[in-house]
Amino acid sequence: MIDCHCHLEQKEYDKEREELIKEWKQELRAIVTCCAHPRDFALTLGLCKKYPTFVFCSVGIHPEYVKEVNDDEIDKTLEKIENHKDKITAIGETGLDYYWIKEPEWQEKQRDLFRKLIAIAKKLGKPMVIHSRDATDDTINILEEEGMKNKKVLMHLFNDKKVLARVIDNGWFISIGPSIKKSKDIRKIARDTPLNKILLETDSPWFAQKEQGQEYGTPLNVKIACEKIAEIRKLEPEEVEKQTDLNAIEFFDLKLK
Repeated sequence: MIDCHCHLEQKEYDKEREELIKEWKQELRAIVTCCAHPRDFALTLGLCKKYPTFVFCSVGIHPEYVKEVNDDEIDKTLEKIENHKDKITAIGETGLDYYWIKEPEWQEKQRDLFRKLIAIAKKLGKPMVIHSRDATDDTINILEEEGMKNKKVLMHLFNDKKVLARVIDNGWFISIGPSIKKSKDIRKIARDTPLNKILLETDSPWFAQKEQGQEYGTPLNVKIACEKIAEIRKLEPEEVEKQTDLNAIEFFDLKLK
């Protein structure tokens, strides 16, 4: 299995990051870690360099951090992305978040930042990983306006089933994580999305399985999503694993062993 979206840069992993990656390598084919803040850029690239056929990365600026990054930092991040394009598999996560950011002027700033990251993805020919929380319509509208229909776009932790048909029509992918256990909407999305458009993710360290004694989530939790999708679609988990692996390899152009 491949975890197409997690955050290995987070503080939860600081004490035992290297040991954990070696452990995960025994059970997973690959991990795509997401550098969501400029401060994590060096750490992200260092992990990709150390584990070149196992840890891959997407790089962006999470919309939640729009108040923390000034225009100079944004420009420097875009420059770093371009300078290290061969080490980066995707741009993101980027998008819109109206759950954490309520003020209209900051939401406008998010939209400006989003368009800048779409532009760099198009310039470099990279796929995009999209965050859209309480902002799905605006997120999709901007992607369509910027010519991303039938391009490589991954709707990360997608849960807005009312626009699923539009996402599918645009040829985009969706990723499903452990939250499928608790969400009826995500279970319906897993049922109704073509299997060749589904990827597995964990968004770890979030979505810890507290009932299993986890302090924080790990990439191994992709198994939860895989098994639940298989149950919903009346398939063997191995079938879901095989197809979602193929999807991730194709989407990110992963160079595995």
